[in-house]
Amino acid sequence: MKTLLVACRWVVGLLFIFSGLVKANDPLGLSYKMQEFFEVWGWHALNDYTLAFSILMIAFEIIAGVAVIIGWQMRLFSWLLLGLIVFFTFLTGYALLSGKIKACGCFGDCIPLTPTHSFIKDLVLLGLILLLFANRNRMQTATASRTSILLLAASILFSFGFQWYVLRHLPVVDCLPYKKGKLISEQMKIPAGAIPDSSIITFVYNRQGQDVEFTADKFPDDFDDATYKFVKRYDKLIRKGNAEPPIKDFVLLSPGGSDTTQAILAQKGEQVWVFIRDLPGNETDDVKKVLSQLKAVSGNRNIPLYVITPVAEKVMTSLSADLSGTTVFRSDAVAVKTAARHDVTIYHISNGAVEDKWSLPDASGALRELSR
Repeated sequence: MKTLLVACRWVVGLLFIFSGLVKANDPLGLSYKMQEFFEVWGWHALNDYTLAFSILMIAFEIIAGVAVIIGWQMRLFSWLLLGLIVFFTFLTGYALLSGKIKACGCFGDCIPLTPTHSFIKDLVLLGLILLLFANRNRMQTATASRTSILLLAASILFSFGFQWYVLRHLPVVDCLPYKKGKLISEQMKIPAGAIPDSSIITFVYNRQGQDVEFTADKFPDDFDDATYKFVKRYDKLIRKGNAEPPIKDFVLLSPGGSDTTQAILAQKGEQVWVFIRDLPGNETDDVKKVLSQLKAVSGNRNIPLYVITPVAEKVMTSLSADLSGTTVFRSDAVAVKTAARHDVTIYHISNGAVEDKWSLPDASGALRELSR
């Protein structure tokens, strides 16, 4: 039994550490996934706190994984682990049974799991943690107390420090469709071999004060224009496919409202894109300075400089003097969140492909590369 418990501790601990590390690479991704759940449940008031929830949850996963492996305070951590896995199992079960959430984000964007796989994973973990919970009073750490505390302290510092680093800079491992080397226009296409949605044309008519719905191949026998009044028609989904491109809803709307996406992506040569997801007040001066430097460098090399943002009015009001001669494109907020893991993210584009990208604090790297 002792060997079985030790094996369970290692399996559970390593899975929690691995899961935490993958998500720690991109805590904003988990934050956006939380917002997706909150939107479905109508808990919009919590959207402003999802990043804090994400950071704390990721840190707890890593710390709890280390604690379980070394067997530290198992009476306490068995309760905490049980509560966490019950919560995770509820989320993955909800995603699977409701069909409203396409992925739970268990391993972030780097290892996307289907709701079915996520739910099965959590059920297995739930069984292992229940075994540890039932034997929590029998397990003791084999590691010296001082060593245990040092290991836990190191895991705490690492989990919060690493997340701070990637939030200030960018994910160390880029698993997003806008990563270096990707041709953006290709990422906007449905993958070869994908199964499209299957739908059927459905009509809604009003007959004697009641709406009647039927498909194109099953009109009522007594149908006539005098009795049935047309209300609407729509495509009714009968089988969900998997035909979704990696990049969705990416549009570049000019100040006049024209969709210039394909024209910009088809341009040959180099471009500089500055994604402004939001304009934090404490960084406005830094943004102005970097924009001025980018304008000078791109102007010297005759490279187009574009600003892409979902908050165009705010950006143009705050940076009006610094945007002279620069085109500001309005884009979808979700698309910009995916492309920009920092409030201000700089892209070097070459022939429609991502050459490199930097966060605002790393703008010096962008200036060096563009000055070559």
